[in-house]
Amino acid sequence: MLEVKSPIPADGLTIADAARRTGVSAHTLRYYERAGLVVTRVDRTSGGRRRYRQLDLDWIKICTKLRATGMPIKTIRRYANLVAAGRGNEPERLALLEEHRADVLARLAKLQENLTLIDRKIGVYRGRLEAGDADGLWAPGRPG
Repeated sequence: MLEVKSPIPADGLTIADAARRTGVSAHTLRYYERAGLVVTRVDRTSGGRRRYRQLDLDWIKICTKLRATGMPIKTIRRYANLVAAGRGNEPERLALLEEHRADVLARLAKLQENLTLIDRKIGVYRGRLEAGDADGLWAPGRPG
């Protein structure tokens, strides 16, 4: 079921609410800000408490997806700096994302290769169990 989120209040969301909406911890939100991964300055109350807008949440979701696909913090920071700088550097942004995509595809290919081996082993075990001769499977220290 699709979760419907209430609109963001005019004064923004607290860090706890932003954490819930983005799926990351408050600690991670603070870290992203300190590490220079946020493209806009997060608003603050007069008491210094962070208040997050929709733009902040959207950007944090982008950062978490890039990180989840293995992009290093340093590269996310570089991308964030390019975005924050505004127009005129789109070819650099594109190149950065295309390079990351190539890295992700290479890792996916390796994972697929590993999954193929696992599937083959599962097939061997199922076949031997169905045939009733699983005791013939190799085991270390046992004569074959």
